[in-house]
Amino acid sequence: QVQLVESGGGSVQPGGSLRLSCVGSGTSLRFFTMGWYRQGSREQREMVATISSGDSADYADSVKGRFTISRDNAKNTVYLQMNSLRPEDTDVYYCLAGRAFWGQGTQVSVSS
Repeated sequence: QVQLVESGGGSVQPGGSLRLSCVGSGTSLRFFTMGWYRQGSREQREMVATISSGDSADYADSVKGRFTISRDNAKNTVYLQMNSLRPEDTDVYYCLAGRAFWGQGTQVSVSS
């Protein structure tokens, strides 16, 4: 129904920046709440940032002030701008549309 493809991950030094992209196909993402998640230390993935169809954003406490989620409906794409990256941000980051549609993830590695 909807397919999500993440990109933009990579390896950076602490303090560096990355911008992740999540491109949807098959269905418009316009009416979905979108999110970025990572595995963290939990069994289940943890929310990093979400953005509603009305562009209301929410963030995990650990990334507030450093990460920004945004969306471009014309491009059917959601972004996660990650600044001031820390080693503990290292993880696979997954895009979620609504409650059910996941991308395959993109690796973010932060190390010296």
